[in-house]
This record gives sequence, structure tokens and C-alpha cells, in this order.
Amino acid sequence: LPGEDIIYFGDTARVPYGPKSRETVIRFSIENILFLLKQDVKLIIIACNTSSSVALDIVEKNFKIPIIGVIQPGAEAAVRMTKNGKIGVIGTRTTVKSNSYRDEIRRISSGMKIYSQPCPLFVPLVEEGWLKNPLTAQIAAQYLEFFKDKGIDTLVLGCTHYPLLKPVIRKVMGKRVALVDSAQQVALQTKQILAGNNLQRKGKGSGRSKIRFFVSDEPENFALHGRKFLGFTMEKVRKVSHV
Repeated sequence: LPGEDIIYFGDTARVPYGPKSRETVIRFSIENILFLLKQDVKLIIIACNTSSSVALDIVEKNFKIPIIGVIQPGAEAAVRMTKNGKIGVIGTRTTVKSNSYRDEIRRISSGMKIYSQPCPLFVPLVEEGWLKNPLTAQIAAQYLEFFKDKGIDTLVLGCTHYPLLKPVIRKVMGKRVALVDSAQQVALQTKQILAGNNLQRKGKGSGRSKIRFFVSDEPENFALHGRKFLGFTMEKVRKVSHV
């Protein structure tokens, strides 16, 4: 969607959400949405597996604007990709405990076998930039050992940080296990919803999105780590008090 402008809000003052209670994650999610609505957005993507797993149903019922989570697109991709019906899921403790991926995958295809494993240290390792650190490889091997005797052929990366660990995870799991990153599926779903609701920007515009970044704390640190995800330097990151 090169013609669409993007407003990104990162709740850097209160992350990680993974260890927090369901009630807290729901409250934070609602506050984040209220901030974005003040920016006059037309669609919101909850680009967080933890928030999607526990808060999406509630916010969908309380806001009129289209809101997309990452669970459904990831589950749909996993069902498409698996050949033997055995799917693994890794995520934060809250995401795994919610069983959101398990329930969504079985809703799509009831015969699937799902095995879930929390990997709480993955997020801080990514945040520290320890993508090639031997310690990260050792921790990944220990977490993913859980799947070795399960026979899975597909593994859902159930956290938006985890794709940066793809090389490490792939080395542990082997080439025969497909890794599911729901980001592309979310983008496709966004395009479909915008088109279906006549919300897509008409014309090609400049052909390049304008992106504005807001965070609740430490904009310099966010810009430093964000470059690892996006592959380009963010020109300006604004710190805001959104609560």
C-alpha cells in the first residue's frame, strides 16, 4: 500500500506486554487506540501478538473503526503451509497462555495438532541486538527442544520480535520446518479491508508512504533498534504522553 500514510505508536514506556496480566494488557491496548484515533486514522493494526490475543475481541466491540490483529492472519498462513497437520507456536507467556493461536487454528481446521511453547527471553535478546550471540543460539536450542519429538512441519513465530531470530530458529529446527511470520498476511488483510470498505486512497499519490513515529518513552533508543527491523533510519521519532 505505497499510497497510504502510516502512523506508528510504540508503547515503549510500558513494554514488554508479555509478562503483564490480561486486564493490564486490555487497558493499555484501549489507551493506545484512543491515542491513534486522535491522529484521525481510518484503520488500526494491533501489531502485537500479546495484545491481539487478549484484547482484540474487546476493542473490536467497543470501536467502530476497523481493527486488525495478528493472530488470525498467522493462523491462516500456518494452516495453508502445514502438510502433516502438526503446528508449533512460540510466543510470550501471555500469548501462549491465552491459547489464541490454538483456538484460531482449530477454528479454521479442526483436525490440526498444535503444540505451544513460551519463549520469554527472546524479546530482550532481540532488544539487546544479540541476534548472532552464541548465548542466543543456546537459549533457542533449549526452548525449541520441546518440539523435537512432536513432528511439527510448521512453526508460528507468535511475537513481532521473533522474525529477527529466523536464522537462529531455522538452524535449530531445520529446513523442513516452515516458519510463519504473519506480517505479510496482515498487510494483505489490510489491503482487502481498505478496498472492501472503500477506504483505500484514490490515485497513486507520491507512490511512497509518509510514516510518522510516536513512542511513550526513549525515542532515541527506539530509533536505534527500529532501524534493525525497518532497514532504514527514522528521521524523527516523537515522544508523547498518550495516557
